[in-house]
Amino acid sequence: MNTQEKALARQLFKVKIHEANGDKFEDIFTSIYSYVEKGFQQIKPWGNIGDRKNDGYIAEKGIYFQVYAPEEIKSSYPSVVKKLTTDFSGLKKQWPDVKEFYFVVNDKYQGVNADSDQTIKEIVKSNSLDSGGFLTAKDLERLLFTCSDDEIITVSGFLPDVNSITSLDYTTLSEVIGYIMKLPMNNSSERIELPDWNAKIAFNKLSETTKLYLNLGAQKLGALNTYLSNQSFLADDIRDRLSSLYYESKGKSWEEQEFIGDLIFWDIVKQCSPKNESHYESAIMTIVAKYFESCDVFEKNPDIV
Repeated sequence: MNTQEKALARQLFKVKIHEANGDKFEDIFTSIYSYVEKGFQQIKPWGNIGDRKNDGYIAEKGIYFQVYAPEEIKSSYPSVVKKLTTDFSGLKKQWPDVKEFYFVVNDKYQGVNADSDQTIKEIVKSNSLDSGGFLTAKDLERLLFTCSDDEIITVSGFLPDVNSITSLDYTTLSEVIGYIMKLPMNNSSERIELPDWNAKIAFNKLSETTKLYLNLGAQKLGALNTYLSNQSFLADDIRDRLSSLYYESKGKSWEEQEFIGDLIFWDIVKQCSPKNESHYESAIMTIVAKYFESCDVFEKNPDIV
């Protein structure tokens, strides 16, 4: 799959996750783990013995999984804590060779709460397990996109012809732009540490004016990084999109001038905007600043280690 097709597949997967409760989510988990772990064995309830608190395991590694997918995760966390304790206790009685225990929860990309996280850490510690923890939607997404294209499509669903979807390039960008635009204004008394990118700015022939815009964009880098940390597919897609835009723009026949990097910079900003309207500008600056700092757009100064 190319970048656009992967972006669409990720969006389709995210929709599936948000719609999947109960058995539907367990089926998604089972499909993915059957691809990434050849020794994975699904366990389904059978007669009056049920599943013996085991939804799937990798026997030779002693790794066991319990799956939980309530309709509304935030109001269900008291149940998560209780279920963690009772399910693991029941699991140990029936499957005494547990070395690792993972609780697979459909958090719908919202993350798990602190009490639940502490509970599973205590289970791992008190039972001397080698490892354990939560597996959430972002973890399953990450695993899925290590699979082959046909396996990805089997889980995410059939991909329509991306050439017929003219707005695909903006889907992920627009989501993040909208998030940044809704952020509250910074507290003017709060000191924000700006990235040390002066050498890179000079090396890429960017002007002081463009540096000012990058510094303004950097004001909301912390909020953007927090937002993207729980949605890896967005971060990856935007990185790939901006990197592609950079190399496309760099390859254009720009007229040589002192700050030729400015022409490339503003070409990228313009192409990132869903519409040619100035109120998108500050949000786009934050996105460009993130990937400028990480050297995904523009060149790294080879003299700087």
